[in-house]
Amino acid sequence: MSTTDFLLQKHVLAAAAWVLVVAIAGGLATEVGAWYKALVQPPWKPPDWAFGVVWTCIFIASAFAWLEFWSRSPSANQKSIVIVLFLLNGAFNILWSVLYFKLHRPDWSMIEAFFLWGSVAAIIVAMIPVSSLAAWLMVPYLVWVSIAMALNWETIRLNGPFA
Repeated sequence: MSTTDFLLQKHVLAAAAWVLVVAIAGGLATEVGAWYKALVQPPWKPPDWAFGVVWTCIFIASAFAWLEFWSRSPSANQKSIVIVLFLLNGAFNILWSVLYFKLHRPDWSMIEAFFLWGSVAAIIVAMIPVSSLAAWLMVPYLVWVSIAMALNWETIRLNGPFA
């Protein structure tokens, strides 16, 4: 096995680990119990089952974006930047779920959502010079976070204040 093959396998595992850790931690933080069910929801909110489907597609696309970027990037510095951005993004993704679902603070999660959105946008910007395909694979994530922010805002407007 060549060094290149070994490094590619290592990053396939890293991308898969990132997806699994973020998805599992976010899922564990997402409790749709009595508090959530009592919230007044806007009429345009997607059905609850759709969130898992959309997030699964987003995480798969994100993992492929990571791998596409990694396979095309000649610079260790560029690779390091994108890895750090993915790690930050994962932390922001999990934190949003904790704030919203565990702490029952959509108001705090709304503030944090700007950091989540910014982390996705930063990944896209960092990927563009190396791989437009990788950057485009991240666009659905940015769109979904934008929709989630609008839904978050409507939840605050319809149900706030939160304490």
